[in-house]
Amino acid sequence: MLVISRKVDQSIRIGDNIEIKIIGIEKGKVKIGITAPSDIPIYREELYQSLVEGNRSSVFVSPDRVQNFKKIFAESKPNLPRK
Repeated sequence: MLVISRKVDQSIRIGDNIEIKIIGIEKGKVKIGITAPSDIPIYREELYQSLVEGNRSSVFVSPDRVQNFKKIFAESKPNLPRK
């Protein structure tokens, strides 16, 4: 991790097209502004972790369900001619 100190109105550049600017510091909170192309998603860490966890749980399939899918698929296979 790169650690950089910045003051209000100072920026950090990431590559050619991302700028992170310190907007203000109040009551122990740092307000930042981010300028980046619209095709680069920007998330707060807690929101990103929530999205990742939601994706994991939606992808998980129990072993019982897998067996059920296999059974349904095997029963619905058409009888294709063999070569």
